[in-house]
Amino acid sequence: MTRPLATRFNCPTEFALTVLGGKWKTILLAYLSERPCHYGELRQLLPGLSDKVLTERLKDLQQSGLVARGKGSVSKSRLPYVLTARGATLTPILTDLYSWGAKHAASFGVTVDNPLQRLDGSDCGT
Repeated sequence: MTRPLATRFNCPTEFALTVLGGKWKTILLAYLSERPCHYGELRQLLPGLSDKVLTERLKDLQQSGLVARGKGSVSKSRLPYVLTARGATLTPILTDLYSWGAKHAASFGVTVDNPLQRLDGSDCGT
């Protein structure tokens, strides 16, 4: 969404997919729906994502009002990324996507890992 957002859409789904579109955005939102994450943690969770693209996607999500930097007394660059109230409204949708993926991965012949579980023992998306 680095381009300006259109002011008119033909369908609410078209609008939603425009805001959430682009590889990695929904994955970042899914991780952040589980817990706040620092930039370095997100890098570990998404090893296939370049620093440039991660930075761009986080900026896009911040401009959309879905993600913000956490609050605290440390420097802004050391604050974790968190979902905003608007971003948190996506949690049920992200949970449904997680459930669908977990349920149907095997039928596609796919194995799905869970990087958050490896980092801290929590389970992403449940």
